[in-house]
Amino acid sequence: LPAPCRRGGARCRPMVLAFLLPRLCRLQPCLAMSTATGTFSLQQPLNYRAGGRVEPVDGGQTEDVYEPATGRVITKLLCSGEKEVDLAVQSAKAAFQTWSRTSGMERCRVLLEAARLIRERRDEIATLETINNGKSILEARVDIDISWQCLEYYAGLAGSLAGEHIQLPGGSFGYTRREPLGVCVGIGAWNYPFQIACWKSAPALACGNAMVFKPSPFTPISVLKLAEIFTEAGAPKGLFNVVQGGVATGQFLCHHPDVAKISFTGSVPTGVKIMEMAAKGIKPVTLELGGKSPLIIFSDCSLENAVNGALMANFLTQGEVCCNGTRVFVERKILDTFTKEVVKRTQKIKVGDPLQEDTRMGALINRPHLERVQRFIKQAKEQGAQVLCGGDLYVPDDPKLKNGFYMQPCVLGNCRDDMTCVQEEIFGPVMSILPFDTEEEVVERANNTKFGLAGGVFTRDIQKAHRVVAALKAGMCFINNYNISPVELPFGGYKSSGFGRENGRAAIEYYSQLKTVCVEMGDVESVF
Repeated sequence: LPAPCRRGGARCRPMVLAFLLPRLCRLQPCLAMSTATGTFSLQQPLNYRAGGRVEPVDGGQTEDVYEPATGRVITKLLCSGEKEVDLAVQSAKAAFQTWSRTSGMERCRVLLEAARLIRERRDEIATLETINNGKSILEARVDIDISWQCLEYYAGLAGSLAGEHIQLPGGSFGYTRREPLGVCVGIGAWNYPFQIACWKSAPALACGNAMVFKPSPFTPISVLKLAEIFTEAGAPKGLFNVVQGGVATGQFLCHHPDVAKISFTGSVPTGVKIMEMAAKGIKPVTLELGGKSPLIIFSDCSLENAVNGALMANFLTQGEVCCNGTRVFVERKILDTFTKEVVKRTQKIKVGDPLQEDTRMGALINRPHLERVQRFIKQAKEQGAQVLCGGDLYVPDDPKLKNGFYMQPCVLGNCRDDMTCVQEEIFGPVMSILPFDTEEEVVERANNTKFGLAGGVFTRDIQKAHRVVAALKAGMCFINNYNISPVELPFGGYKSSGFGRENGRAAIEYYSQLKTVCVEMGDVESVF
């Protein structure tokens, strides 16, 4: 890139990829390989502070950032140290002083403009997401659509945020004010980098807060587009800052005295540590953690719909989805029929170059994670599970993809509740099928887990459907569908899957605080 582009900033907002996009838009599904795969590299700074891209002032540690489809290093990430984190927090704190005094309608206009810009640049951002994450371009476009919808939704709520008036005796009254918290920290995961950043920033900004966001070091690229878009949309410089790094950077954020709230999406062990750090500063937290969700298939279901639901519940984003229904309980009457159809459909899933239009499963995030998923499958076989299809490493024919992190989607049969593959979150394209006989039995087994993020039921008996989801100990339940997450509905878990909610009106409660004001219209009666 020319020197001005290396410096970044709103005028230079596009990535190195910009020259590829016109070509990409003209690609035909019949092409064997996207012309963009294996060509992307990035030299721009990955931190964003006070309205522009910057290199961190301290830290020094670097990490390679990969393109999962090819295994190539596409950039090097400089981890942010304590000084850089402090600068980002102070930048957010200064912007908060201005933003918190704006009206809800003013915030609404900024969020609506940001949503418009995301919608306008949908293909560009989706392509970046696919290159850095490995998911199919088809899925990435859906993620970006959900992202701008999230901003639009909270733009609509921003102008209506209000407290209430309470009449008291003697003409006195009280009222409540809904006030922002201050500088909020968002810590994102690598499976939905851009979407998670929107899920956290939209309600935070709608309530009048500022945000410092730390993406996963595996997927640091696309969130920079969001930061630039917020600035371009008219947000005060510093309202949304990005710091890059791993564990140490996250610790600096959690311990910072000027941080008012932490929202984290990721693993249970990391969530526990974040909660411990937040407790020292009595900071509120939202934790969206792991899952091992049950998907219950009754014999009176629509079989085709149930099979579609099982595929959606297990193989989106290469199975790297926290709420996936990976424990598939099937009523014994239809076990063989259901299993046969699921295996047939799974074997037809096209794995390969995620930028091809007809690819349905891309590459896993990196080599260590791919090897971890493979170990789960090996252990499942050792414990008596049967691999009905898939599970092997996959090497595409195109030589550019030979070092990518691919595997064939896997269906496991002959599973038992005590198997590791049934108890632990694999976070890969692995479905475990378990038979059941009665409703009471399957509900008890479905709840026998430390997790409680999601659950699903497929049946034509609507009374049974509602009865079962009422009994499931999970925060997000689906009836005759799965992995549908409209931004209007709250999302979050029970038990070790975390607490707090993202999306819906519920998120407003977690990004604001209530102040109560009591007004006396007469003289104070003293007991002294």
